[in-house]
Amino acid sequence: MKIATIVGARPQFIKAAPLSRILRQQHDEYLIHTGQHYDDEMSLVFFDELSIPRPDVNLNVGSMSHGRQTAEMLQGIETVLMEVKPDMLIVYGDTNSTLAGALAAVKLRIPLVHVEAGLRSFNRDMPEEINRVLTDRVSDVLCCPTHTAVQHLHNEGIRDGVHFTGDVMYDAVLHFSALAEQKASILDRLNLDGQFHLLTVHRASNTDSQQRLIAIVDALLETDVPIVFPVHPRTRSYLQRYDLWQRLQAAPHIRLSDPVGYLEMIVLEKHARKIITDSGGIQKEAYFFKVPCITLREETEWVETVDDGWNVLVGADPAKITGAIHHFTPPTDQHDHYGNGTACEAIVRVLEKFNR
Repeated sequence: MKIATIVGARPQFIKAAPLSRILRQQHDEYLIHTGQHYDDEMSLVFFDELSIPRPDVNLNVGSMSHGRQTAEMLQGIETVLMEVKPDMLIVYGDTNSTLAGALAAVKLRIPLVHVEAGLRSFNRDMPEEINRVLTDRVSDVLCCPTHTAVQHLHNEGIRDGVHFTGDVMYDAVLHFSALAEQKASILDRLNLDGQFHLLTVHRASNTDSQQRLIAIVDALLETDVPIVFPVHPRTRSYLQRYDLWQRLQAAPHIRLSDPVGYLEMIVLEKHARKIITDSGGIQKEAYFFKVPCITLREETEWVETVDDGWNVLVGADPAKITGAIHHFTPPTDQHDHYGNGTACEAIVRVLEKFNR
């Protein structure tokens, strides 16, 4: 089979790494990078450290409004697909790259595969929710990471082409975890002893809202626990715009750093006492590593982590944030929600059967 794959943002590079490795053992893959994450720290470093094949084409779309970005990606992807003529197209997750790839495929009558289908936060104010719902509606093959995702699709009347495959991010964690411990020196570089909390903030609902970002920073400054904060470039610009950057720099218990690669991030996650984040993927990785997670959102698509008691939703409420930092303690039990680490093999089998 000739399979085209769309990537464009950091989470998609991580998801594509293990699947591309399995896919390319017997099939041809044409990798299209939309350029949604155009900063080298957020893009090329992941291709290098995860040994992802370099993209066959980079559309270099970059940052702009949602509508314009999606439109330019759609135009560029359509042009490439008309030239390449793949047997099917794979899209991952819920970004603008995902939606643009889905629209291009369905209009060209190319079978569409959605990896990480069926997730729902039920918050239509999130651009990601719109992207994932629309992509699921036009997909021919829907690869679901959890049984909850399968049920969401069934509830919406989507039953054909739906498969529980497990989570490709769990595959990635299992594959890269040992390598990360060998290669990543970030604990020594930052002089960390395992008593720190890890913080990430990047979601537009938090960064673009001055009120929410101030509330989150106020909560962090109220605590005295050591916090390591790799700062997303976009987040840093908003922190500076709202006069919060210098406050964080002056806090002795907060360690600010540039963005880190995937291997360094999973080392930080594994060794953190707790993780504070608004990232969907990091919520799951925290669960995989059995690290308590404090989520700076009012809802999550990864409801299993909350139901099992390993993830608590605090939004931007300072009292809830500080309370969780000091008192949140998960139970000892977890459940096998995300498969057994062979999601990529399962997806390839699904694609081969569909192609036949």
